[in-house]
Formats: sequence, structure tokens, C-alpha cells
Amino acid sequence: MNKISILNSETLSDNWYTLKKITYQTTDHNGNVVVQSREAYDRGNGATILLYHKVNQTVILTRQFRMPTYLNGNENGYLIECCAGLLDKDNPEDCIKRETEEETGYKVSDVKKVFEAYMSPGSVTELVYFFVAEYSTEMKVSDGGGVHGESENIEVLELPFYQALDMIGSGEIKDAKTIMLLQYALINTLL
Repeated sequence: MNKISILNSETLSDNWYTLKKITYQTTDHNGNVVVQSREAYDRGNGATILLYHKVNQTVILTRQFRMPTYLNGNENGYLIECCAGLLDKDNPEDCIKRETEEETGYKVSDVKKVFEAYMSPGSVTELVYFFVAEYSTEMKVSDGGGVHGESENIEVLELPFYQALDMIGSGEIKDAKTIMLLQYALINTLL
């Protein structure tokens, strides 16, 4: 492993989250000392969850507007996704339980962490914690839809599991974390 020495860290933006330009020194595979600069966007770490109903063979997903996708050619800017959120000051498990209730209206108590992943390591510092949990109609405590004061406008979708898988191939589901969790469920025969 090469030793990294940070030579300079400059904040380019601290408006929504933090964008920094980092200049660092490292040694390449030939032993040459190299100075490079990279920008890194720090928005904190997050958690995501796939809610599944084993008997009914269904999953709970959400649909919400994502400006970056709209800017990159997603016609209406809406994505179908697994419930997710930033950790803020919570641990991953507490975060995902809170986000699940806020976004989907389901109050889950038994969640299982299945893996962690960097989603865009070339530019974003975020590490995402991935969870799965079974849900039932008895766990429904509200309509979900997100926190009103945070201008969230989240549509809750209950879909047949195999329809959701087909939506990956048709391009209706393009969110990486959702694709990863749906494939995890398939590989591990959760449904």
C-alpha cells in the first residue's frame, strides 16, 4: 500500500454538503513520487433497505424526484428506489429504521445488515449500509411519503418481486442500490 500525504485541502463549496479539492502526494507502482489533485464530495454516510413480504412475494419501493438524474437525461427525474437516507448522527440500524417509517410508513424492528458499499468512490465519500427486512400489513403505521418539513414527496410502491426484477431490464429501475438489493434477494432466495 502506498502512503498518502495530503498536501492541501481546499473547500470549494459548503452550501448543501461539502465539496473539497484535495492535493496529495503518493508513490506510483514504479516507485515515482506523484502529486495529484482530486475533488471529493462529502455528504455523509447512508443506509438503504429492501422490505420484502415472503408469502406475498412483494417488495416495498419508493418513487421520488432526483434532480441529478433529470439533469443527466432522465425525462421526468423520478427514480424507483429502495428506501434510504443519510445517517446524520444515528448508527446505520437506527437510521434505516427511522427512514423506513418516515418514507414507507412501515415500522420495522428486525432488520438485517447484508453488506456495505461505496457507491461512487471516484468522487463521493459516502459509504452505504445495506439492509433487508420482512414486512407485514400489521407493521403499517402511516402512509409514509417522507417528512413534510423536509419537502419530501415520496410515493410508496408495493410491487411483485419478479416485476421489480423485470423493471431492471426494462430500465424502469436504474438506481444502483435498488438493483443491488433486488439481486441480493434473488441470489439469497429471500422470496
